[in-house]
Amino acid sequence: MRKLLVATHNQGKVREYRELLGGLPVEVTYLDAEGISVEVEETGASLEENARLKAAAYAVLTGLWTWADDSGLEVDALDGAPGVYSARYAGEGATDADRYRKLLDALTGVPWDRRTARFRCSVALATPEGDCRVAHGACEGVIAFGPAGEQGFGYDPVFYMPDHGATMAQLAPEMKNRVSHRARAAADAAKLLAELLADSD
Repeated sequence: MRKLLVATHNQGKVREYRELLGGLPVEVTYLDAEGISVEVEETGASLEENARLKAAAYAVLTGLWTWADDSGLEVDALDGAPGVYSARYAGEGATDADRYRKLLDALTGVPWDRRTARFRCSVALATPEGDCRVAHGACEGVIAFGPAGEQGFGYDPVFYMPDHGATMAQLAPEMKNRVSHRARAAADAAKLLAELLADSD
């Protein structure tokens, strides 16, 4: 079984990926478990660039196949913001709640039909030898007027999904792992990972 480093400190992401990749012969590990404190600067102008940067850097640093993602929330009424800056939207040290409250404040007075948004995710899969493959996923929704739900993390409590009549934070984890932007990107990335595993046999 091959060890796969997921380039994150986020326990929520690690849990999701362990479930999503459960059918493949990989042992999912992550930065904290490997004692890695080096931070790769996300200097890319896009989610894909940031995912590639992280995957390639940690693959070289650790000698492990590395899976890195970058996700962002694009709000149409804010011209696509916060986008690539979603994780840094409320500044250093901000909590998830700080970020979504700032977003709700920015949308004060914006009516329901103009609160359309989407989550995007890019997943990069890199080997220490320099092979890097990328997959993408997106998920459409509307920014709610207030938070609801206890599941998930990030902007999930304010991302309302009309098809499900719930915010992403109100979805059961197994449902989120089927319909989220990360799930969609991960499903395609898992196929790339399966190809890499087959090629390396």
